Amino acid sequence: MRSRDGNRTFSLRLCSVILFNSLALNASEFLISYSYIVKDATLYNETLQISKAMKKCSGTPQKSFIFDTDGEKDLKKVISTNSEDFIDYVHRLGLHINHNDKTKNSQRSSYTKLTLKTTCFKVDFNDNFAKIAPLK
Repeated sequence: MRSRDGNRTFSLRLCSVILFNSLALNASEFLISYSYIVKDATLYNETLQISKAMKKCSGTPQKSFIFDTDGEKDLKKVISTNSEDFIDYVHRLGLHINHNDKTKNSQRSSYTKLTLKTTCFKVDFNDNFAKIAPLK
C-alpha cells in the first residue's frame, strides 16, 4: 500500500541501494599482476600473480568482466580456465610496454615486455560466474 506523500519511489531506491551495497561489500578483493616477455616474436616468459588483499583497497570499481566458473571459487583456477578472455580483458585495461630493437651483424633481435602493474580487483563469486572489476 502506498502512502499519501509518495514514499514508494523512495523505498524502491532505498532497497536498490541496499542490494547494490550488499553485493559490492560482499565481494572479495585480490591483488593481480601480470606480465609477459616476447623475444624475437616468441613468447618467452609469462607470469600471473594473484594474492588476496591484506587490507581494504580504496577506489571505485571500473568496467567489470564476467567469467564462467562452473561453481569454482578459486580465482587462479577460474582465470587459467578462461585465460584467453582474461588476457584480452587485461589488454583493454592497459599495459605498460617496454620494447627494444637491436641490429648486430645484420641480425635483428627484439625484446618486448608487457606488464599490468599490481592492481586491486574486486571479485564477486556467484554460483555459475565470477564478476571481476579493477579499482581505480
